[in-house]
Order: sequence, then C-alpha cells, then structure tokens
Amino acid sequence: MTDVAYDNKGQLEQIQSGLLDGEQIIAVYDAIGAGTGFIGLTNRRIIVQDKSFVGKRFAITSIPYSKVSSVSVISNKSWAGQFFSSGTIGITVGTHVYEIEFRGSDKAHHVHNLILSHTS
Repeated sequence: MTDVAYDNKGQLEQIQSGLLDGEQIIAVYDAIGAGTGFIGLTNRRIIVQDKSFVGKRFAITSIPYSKVSSVSVISNKSWAGQFFSSGTIGITVGTHVYEIEFRGSDKAHHVHNLILSHTS
C-alpha cells in the first residue's frame, strides 16, 4: 500500500482492518465538527465514521460509489471566483446527505475529485 494520504494512523488502521479482498485504500482523512469522525476512500467504496449516535456509540458506514448521486462543495460565503473556498463537502446517497468538514480546503478538494472520478 503506497502513497496513501492520511491524517491519523489509528483511523488508517481501522480502515485497513475492514478491507475486502483486493480492496486498496486511497485516502483516510480526519473530519472536524459534529457527527463525522473520519472518511476513508478505497478503490471500491467510501467509508464514513458517524459519531452522531446517542451515548458513545458510532457507526462505520460503507457507501459503494455506485450509490452516490452527487458530491457537493458546501459554503456559507460567496465563493468570489474560488470553487473550493470551503473545507466542507456533502455526499448525497439516496435522500441522506453526509456532510464532512475537513481542516483545509485541499483535503475537501481531493475527496471531492476522488469521488467524482469513481462515480463518473
């Protein structure tokens, strides 16, 4: 496994422990804000840790790229000519939107483009 982008070794190891045969990790990024703990991208799926459950429970959700209907850049300010003025993306799967906020727009841009490349 070469050239895997990641923020936290523990999160990377958690994703590694649940890989399917032939599956390869592309990136694992820490998320900030309420709800999401991290996002992992493999050559087969998106993996989101959701910490929004009551108590200390959380879910690891696997999303096949084929189920993603859109990926959005979320911003609360004018873009002023910059597509990635925000470090937040939204991933729409059915009627649910997974909102993921990153430390910096570069990671949001990377995740956005990786998802688009696998869904197009």
